[in-house]
Amino acid sequence: MGRRRPWLTILALALLAAGLGVLFYPKAMDIKYDSGTASLKKEFLQNPGVDYSALYAFLKAENERLFQTGQNGLADAFSYEQPSVNLSAYGIQDNIIGFVSLPSIGIELPIYLGANPKNMMKGAVHLTETSYPIGGPNTNSVVAAHRGQTVKQFREIHKLQVGDEIIVTNFRETLVYQVIYYKIIQPDETGEILIQPGRELLSLFSCHPLGDNTPRNQRYLVVCERVG
Repeated sequence: MGRRRPWLTILALALLAAGLGVLFYPKAMDIKYDSGTASLKKEFLQNPGVDYSALYAFLKAENERLFQTGQNGLADAFSYEQPSVNLSAYGIQDNIIGFVSLPSIGIELPIYLGANPKNMMKGAVHLTETSYPIGGPNTNSVVAAHRGQTVKQFREIHKLQVGDEIIVTNFRETLVYQVIYYKIIQPDETGEILIQPGRELLSLFSCHPLGDNTPRNQRYLVVCERVG
């Protein structure tokens, strides 16, 4: 009988532990992220006594302005790093304007104003020069997020199907949308995310292919229409 080699056992156990770590780390990060998102949402919705009527009126006027001017300043989603309004002036912290939920694929993300790298690491972002996510006719709010981060964010956005519900919870109400189509577009095809007269739309936007978040690559677009 050969001599035992304890170091081989130790090595095997170390490799096994490393493999399990690689396998379960993303899942663990997703669980941690989801818990943090739930806490953020609870805090976001618990602002008793805060009057958001001035904020709503301002954003509604901005949405109308965007429609009337034809969104002349619109460019690629990831070109906008600065938020267009400071929500803290209206009593909302962290510049979170709401939350977007994709129930069919188990995703919920906070929506930050300003598509800068810091915000995109934390969640979804609202694209400046598109409608704010407060609903209303003649609107198309574009919400973007990464697909290739450690946490899932929009990683599985390609699994959405026509008819799936998308829910936006803002500081005032809950808006329910339904996926009507999805397609792959080029970064400069901004016409695909313009407001469509008479319609109330939400467009989800991410990089394509999966895992490549560079500006030169294509975009995965999911267009949704409000149903409730």
